[in-house]
Amino acid sequence: MIKAHQINYQNQKVSILNGVDINVGYGEFLAIVGPNGAGKSSLLNVLANEIKTDKKQDIFFKEKILSTWSLEELARHKAKFSQHNAQDIPLVVKDVVMMGRYPYFNSQPHSEDVKSAEKSMAETDVTHLQNRDYNSLSGGEKQRVHLARVLAQLDNDVAHRLLFLDEPLNNLDIKHQYKTLELIKKFTQQNNSAIVVLHDLNLAARFADKILLMGNGEVLSYGSPSEVFTQDMISSAYNFPCTICKHPVHQDTMILFG
Repeated sequence: MIKAHQINYQNQKVSILNGVDINVGYGEFLAIVGPNGAGKSSLLNVLANEIKTDKKQDIFFKEKILSTWSLEELARHKAKFSQHNAQDIPLVVKDVVMMGRYPYFNSQPHSEDVKSAEKSMAETDVTHLQNRDYNSLSGGEKQRVHLARVLAQLDNDVAHRLLFLDEPLNNLDIKHQYKTLELIKKFTQQNNSAIVVLHDLNLAARFADKILLMGNGEVLSYGSPSEVFTQDMISSAYNFPCTICKHPVHQDTMILFG
């Protein structure tokens, strides 16, 4: 789906990313994890073609150089959920969600755009908020509205769509954290792919197919959750002791800190 080799990025002469390799397959759920300042969001922004690297480094999306895609075409193939969204949007919720359908119409949405918006609002549990002013919502409700917006954007017949999500679980209660990850998992099970920045290592272990563990702008480990989430690796990456055990029901890797 997307691959890049030796990504390097500096901001104001500070090295942010150092020689990062990445290769995400079709239908794969990749979780990017690591301590604060590891370069997770910067990597996501580079892969999403939102910031440029220091040197010409080609990122291949569906075996085509990402920078050669037209923005109009690209908007139907990939969407990005940012951790920083505008807090003051003078619109009602359904109109914010409809922003995800802008690539599909010029002046007025078509019936299929309305259906896509309604579908994504139902999936993210914000239908009951659709006529509320966006600015009146809580942080978690706003988070779910923007998730509905990016899901609406990728509601089409394109094969192999790619979803970028930067800390989508911020401000969400435990129920909606699980529902959000279940939505992403369902999306990837349809042979689409998702690259998700997460802080909760246990949820990453529960839902992701592959883990990319970062530290100081470099890849510390890459592989399945059981391969990456070892006691030595996690304790070293976070500079904090942890214990690895198995979930009593799902037998997934569980990480206990302290």
